[in-house]
Amino acid sequence: MKHIAVVDDESALRENLSYALEKEGYRVSSYANGLEAWKAYYTDPPDLYVLDIIMPRMDGLEFCRRLREKDYKTPIVFLSSKDGELDKITGLESGGDDYIGKPFSVKELIARVKAVLRRAGEEKPAEPVIKKGKLLINPENYKASWDGNEFVLTLSEYRLLSELACSPGVVKTRAELYSAAYPGDRYINERAVDSHIKRLRKKLEKAGAGKNILATVYGLGYMLELDS
Repeated sequence: MKHIAVVDDESALRENLSYALEKEGYRVSSYANGLEAWKAYYTDPPDLYVLDIIMPRMDGLEFCRRLREKDYKTPIVFLSSKDGELDKITGLESGGDDYIGKPFSVKELIARVKAVLRRAGEEKPAEPVIKKGKLLINPENYKASWDGNEFVLTLSEYRLLSELACSPGVVKTRAELYSAAYPGDRYINERAVDSHIKRLRKKLEKAGAGKNILATVYGLGYMLELDS
């Protein structure tokens, strides 16, 4: 039985979501704010968070940032009345896996939860290590390194970077990268690719790669430039 944590300061919403998720066969824990959920992480960690953004006593973005410092695997579906494009991108850049705005259909929320859990539960790919120049990507643990400097990837980041690394110098469209990062998933907007690229650039730069190693080809998409 998968364990879902619903974190939202609206008690009625927590109760409704908990009831709906329990009917689908999930075990559900609910928390009124990020601080409560953070304390419970160490004693009863869930398989997925449904996480509101605007909350007292640690909002959703801060909770996500703290979680990603320790845990890059547990998926997060952001839930918020802030449904603007900037807020979606901010949530995804913080380490979220999906985003749904209020008001929302409970049926759609459950479908997204199932899709994110399915991706997270997929077996690790039986693929060889990818070695392109100074870049090395290990499919066994979703870690990568640049010239020996290691950094951790989320599953979506691993898929996206692998897609680019298999064809360095070749432009990949957002649609191609979206399909690689989220195979078979029709719920997440392609703009999620931009957010993941931004996070990958930061990780690569911190590991010693150049700022322009993930080049934007305006109007088309992105490509990996190993000689940059």
